[in-house]
Amino acid sequence: MTPPDLILVNADIRTMDPHFPRVGALAVRGGRVAALGSDGEIQALAGPGTRVIDAGGRLALPGFHDTHLHVQDGGQHSAESADLSAARTVAELQATLGGFAATHSRDWVLGGFYYSGIFGDHNLNRQVLDAAVPDRPCMIMASDGHNGCINSAAIARVGLTAATPDPENGHFVRDAGGAPTGLLYERATAWVDERRPAPTDDDYADGVRLAQAHANAHGLTGLLDASVEERHVRVYRRLAEAGALTARILATARIDPSETTAGAVARVERLRRASASPMFSVHSAKFFLDGVLENRTAAMIAPYADAAGGNAALMFTPDQINDLFVAFDAARFQIHAHAIGDLAVRAALDGIAAARAANGFWPAWHQIAHVQCVDPADLPRFAALGAVANIQPLWARAEPSVTEVAVPMVGPERARWIYAFRSLRDAGAMLALSSDWTVSTLNPFEIIETAITRQPPRKEGTHAAFFPEERLTLAECVEGYTVNAAIAGWRGHETGSLSVGKWADLILLDRDIYACNPYDIGDTRVMLTLLAGREVHAA
Repeated sequence: MTPPDLILVNADIRTMDPHFPRVGALAVRGGRVAALGSDGEIQALAGPGTRVIDAGGRLALPGFHDTHLHVQDGGQHSAESADLSAARTVAELQATLGGFAATHSRDWVLGGFYYSGIFGDHNLNRQVLDAAVPDRPCMIMASDGHNGCINSAAIARVGLTAATPDPENGHFVRDAGGAPTGLLYERATAWVDERRPAPTDDDYADGVRLAQAHANAHGLTGLLDASVEERHVRVYRRLAEAGALTARILATARIDPSETTAGAVARVERLRRASASPMFSVHSAKFFLDGVLENRTAAMIAPYADAAGGNAALMFTPDQINDLFVAFDAARFQIHAHAIGDLAVRAALDGIAAARAANGFWPAWHQIAHVQCVDPADLPRFAALGAVANIQPLWARAEPSVTEVAVPMVGPERARWIYAFRSLRDAGAMLALSSDWTVSTLNPFEIIETAITRQPPRKEGTHAAFFPEERLTLAECVEGYTVNAAIAGWRGHETGSLSVGKWADLILLDRDIYACNPYDIGDTRVMLTLLAGREVHAA
């Protein structure tokens, strides 16, 4: 028998394999788990060339999967933009942006990741940005990716005027006289992007390298890029062919409401054929069914409950949703639907039901991402339809975007069903945990802590738990980042657990998260990340 390439000994390995749930050592051969057992059993397999890693008694887990983040765009945006995530006042935003502008002479000054729970049409406009960057076009994007703002120089550069019509599923905020204020909602941000200098493929490739290194450092070995087009596929394919990917990348291709069903399926079929490799593949179709509550583009079953009232329409008609879902399901694509409002969640479930009725059941594991609001009548439909609730638990806590925006907008009765993760789990739904980076951190341990506590970290002060009855357990969270996430990404036969024959994707942690205080889980550091037995991160 050929000796293993690597053995891990003196470890506490939680394999997520029910047949061998907890072992002390494992062996890796050819990038895959070759054996599980005790230290003595595994050490007996070693040969002269076997690398031995002594874990020092530390906890080892399968590599985590983030099933909804923006790898390529987020990485590239992080590399070129001022980081506005810490700004909590207009003065702080201006100081950070102005300081960043002074560091370079590029034609455009870009900023990213501002908090739309604080900055909106009441305190953000072109004049605010003019004070920080008066001499060049400037554009900033919110962390949620659904809101942006440009300064006066940018408004002039892109030719935005009072007469410019709103793009499909987008809106230019205007003052009482009809002039653009600079605020951009939804696809209005893409309208501006199309009129400013485009990054090169090399820029985007560098963004992928940045993002995957950041992910590896936090224990992530599987990623799902949550909205891709032809350029994304081209860049990923190049990196995959060069052996430059250090995480397994899945991607979901964005569908626009203006496309015909036949045209959309044919286009995504071409992307799938161009991306079928072990390290990168397009396997699903992405639908933005609504926007976000922060800019009042979330689609609710009943109107908003705050003083302004109103509501938002679905971004696809119900007939379009059903027709597209049926067609993509028939072509054996997974559906990946963005749904914030309870109407968008219901529409996604209705579309999946239509696909099931037309095509029969198969293990598609169609995913509904975010599920910020859900009508309780729809909770059992996830399990009945085999739909995955792709959730971002970091948002399920008392902070301005929730307590000052979402709760007043939906009212007290519907607020009970904001981020109702325990209710979904108890109703039988499969939960896959994710981050939506760069909307928020991709650190899974910070996210797990919040899923368990429903509170911000203790370092941010004392906060009441946000509907503590919706808390998840640690075991459910780890399952949501490993076996469930792998199944939802159609790779449960290859990853998600440290089972013999599967890829040796594993992480070694600095603490036992099963034994420590839940409020300390977010401080966990990843000491080692292996992808197919190859080191891609070491602390």
